Amino acid sequence: MKIILTCLFGLESSVREDLLAVGYERSKIAVSDGMAVLDADPDTWEYDVARVNMWSRRAERVLFEVGSFRADDFAELFDRTAALPWDDFIPEGYAFIINGYSRKSKLFGISACQSLIKKAVVKSLCLSRGLKADGIIAEDERKGTVKINFGIVNDIVSIMIDTTGEGLHKRGYRPLTHEAPIRETLASGMITLGRYRPWGSEALADPFCGSGTILIEAAMMALNIAPGKNRHFAYETLPYIGEYAHRKALEEALSLEDPEKTDDCFFYGSDIDPKAIESSVRNARSAGVDGHIKFAVADAATRTPSSFQSITGFSRTMVITNPPYGGRLQTVEEAYEIYKMISSLYLTKEGFCRPGMRLSVISPDDSFEKATGHKADKRIKLYNGNIKCQLNNYFKLNKN
Repeated sequence: MKIILTCLFGLESSVREDLLAVGYERSKIAVSDGMAVLDADPDTWEYDVARVNMWSRRAERVLFEVGSFRADDFAELFDRTAALPWDDFIPEGYAFIINGYSRKSKLFGISACQSLIKKAVVKSLCLSRGLKADGIIAEDERKGTVKINFGIVNDIVSIMIDTTGEGLHKRGYRPLTHEAPIRETLASGMITLGRYRPWGSEALADPFCGSGTILIEAAMMALNIAPGKNRHFAYETLPYIGEYAHRKALEEALSLEDPEKTDDCFFYGSDIDPKAIESSVRNARSAGVDGHIKFAVADAATRTPSSFQSITGFSRTMVITNPPYGGRLQTVEEAYEIYKMISSLYLTKEGFCRPGMRLSVISPDDSFEKATGHKADKRIKLYNGNIKCQLNNYFKLNKN
């Protein structure tokens, strides 16, 4: 049984880390553009679906594969889809909807594929339930809905069932939204791709914290709080997975939390907008990490390396941030001024990190490098929604 985790482009390796962190073998995990695939044990796949949804910090959605086959024409798509065991996965009376995509394939009409797959599923259910092949299947959304996804790439069709429901970035701790918030899954990915490690005698700071997402995600990682513990999932309404699997996964998650305060981990966030800080505090409280993060109203220009040392008591600070940029909150020129200010605070004129500092900042494409004139020590291509971005990591010191 294949479990598919979709993700934002650039986070595939981080999704694999999520699976490795909860005990799945590397040999059972394959990654490709925008997804990771877990080859689950057929005897435990239902519980694996629940665990993967509970612990996936960087994935957007979890699905399981009903079948995969090659289809060069619509007749083949219909016949191969109808041959799948749909009665095992669509409970009687449940409604079902079809969505999907096609890339580099002969079958590229999405609406036509949706309609044909729907007819093939209906035929399969009719025959399984003793009806005529062209019969009618009753669908009642009040009983439940099964969301079927198809992907056609290079003429290979994969048909899957969504087990997540609302995207995994909706953790449940951020009902209040600040202007242009970063997606939780992307924030979590930035933390790992920036090479931040809790308990490493290095404070983590975000001087443009907005709704606090980056710091909240970092604190949840440090305390081993499962990102899915405060929400529900679509699989809970599917009787072959159900609420029992969710309860079991939640019990495991709660048993593995380590919420005790320590002296060797410090998270600090500031923002010039008081309403943003109020939102951050509420969100952190909802996530159960408010006792581990210090928030303050402050102009980012005042958050110097020495101010971080004074606030945190740590000699080293890593800044991970998502500053406002052109096309999102303000003009490109204004965004460039912010980038230059960040650079002047944490980097030398030669582009090296100031003593005790590391910097990881996300920007559209290479706009941060262009504005500052400093090439990142490591750059990673990511997407923030539909915006193509770059994570700029600076960690080198001038040893001359």
